[in-house]
Amino acid sequence: MQPAGWAGAARLPPGNLVSEGLGIGSAAAAPDPPFALGDGLTGPTQRCITSKWRHQRWRGVRGAARAPVNSGESNTYGALVDRRIIGGRSARSKPLNTVSRGASSAPPAPRAQAPAAPRTAAPEPAVQWVEVGEAGDGQRLDNFLIRTLKGVPKTHVYRIIRSGEVRVNKGRASADTRLARGDSVRLPPVRVAQRGEAAGEAPAPPREFPVVHEDEALLVIDKPAGVAVHGGSGVSFGVIEQLRRARPGAAMLELVHRLDKETSGLLIVAKKRQALALLQEQLRQRETGKTYAALVQGDWPARLKVIDVPLHKYLDGEGERRVRATTPEDPGGKRSITLVRVMQRFAGYTLLDVTLKTGRTHQIRVHLASAGHPIVGDDKYGDFALNKALARGEQPGVALRFERMFLHARRLSFTHPVQGETLNLEAPLPPACAALLAALPPAADRPEAA
Repeated sequence: MQPAGWAGAARLPPGNLVSEGLGIGSAAAAPDPPFALGDGLTGPTQRCITSKWRHQRWRGVRGAARAPVNSGESNTYGALVDRRIIGGRSARSKPLNTVSRGASSAPPAPRAQAPAAPRTAAPEPAVQWVEVGEAGDGQRLDNFLIRTLKGVPKTHVYRIIRSGEVRVNKGRASADTRLARGDSVRLPPVRVAQRGEAAGEAPAPPREFPVVHEDEALLVIDKPAGVAVHGGSGVSFGVIEQLRRARPGAAMLELVHRLDKETSGLLIVAKKRQALALLQEQLRQRETGKTYAALVQGDWPARLKVIDVPLHKYLDGEGERRVRATTPEDPGGKRSITLVRVMQRFAGYTLLDVTLKTGRTHQIRVHLASAGHPIVGDDKYGDFALNKALARGEQPGVALRFERMFLHARRLSFTHPVQGETLNLEAPLPPACAALLAALPPAADRPEAA
């Protein structure tokens, strides 16, 4: 006998658990629930169970997945309700485990994990200040860092110089800054690659270069075009690294000066520290003579024999080093002097003999280009259309391919740092340059201005 108001609520109609308000669909094929809400239950207990079911029914799956309605009965029915609502698995919860009366409801033990291997923290590198000694007196900053920071890639060495992380006497410095004994050099925190680690750079292959002069103090070679004098940004190794690999027994091999990668010709390498310092002092005092052969585009004016135009060095948007001609009023400009003499004229080209009185970066290339006559093959300041046509062998009147810059350091004069005598050294034109001159049509004869 059921109390009033409970008519029709004694049993839940099978298959209609979700048809009224949940909007999930029906499960007509599901079996009847294992017990009836009204069978054997009366009074407050029945009312509590019915209220609980209504709450679960309208709250959806989350309510049906909770604890058993009646602690004296199994909660298998709650799991069945969950399965009938969504076809066997809750969309918001994990599948339920049916718990029989008397079964332990303790949560499962956590999954055992293997103990983590102990890590040994690497010591953090710190800023260092290094005092330049006798061995570093007169040395370029980049070469000093390459020797001091052994194991650090050269590309990173040049990066920390450009970014200003390296300081000399608390001031910014460039890669070509000459150090003096007693200077204080700031070294930023850098990680030195350990032996056996992949350094990311292939070792320099040993290589000898054509020797023009050699004695116990110095070596003068004829550097080919296309080879950098040392490793740097985008270049793993250069002439000096290859020479050191080819001569492992040499106590010292250091560059006295530089040549651009695409420039060929005479290059001095010091074999003693004293020779390095004395030769670099001659360069600073402009006591050396450096003459280049340059083929320029166009008909060079005979009256233009001296170019005295300041040069301003800067970095472009991609971080590449560039130089531009400027005015004396430019505070960033440095006075630069180049002497020019016409050697031979061709149809559309002029062969020049160029002597440097100052040694600025890209000085010859920028001075000649600023005069309206860029060097043939110059990929930074030259005529790109002409260079491309020559490289492909498509330039009218030139029956060959020319794929380099026509700038060659052909003559060098300086005082020997030990013997005290004057050395006058020359290097002939490379075969590619000589072949181009032979292929160019001659210009019409005309008298040169005095």
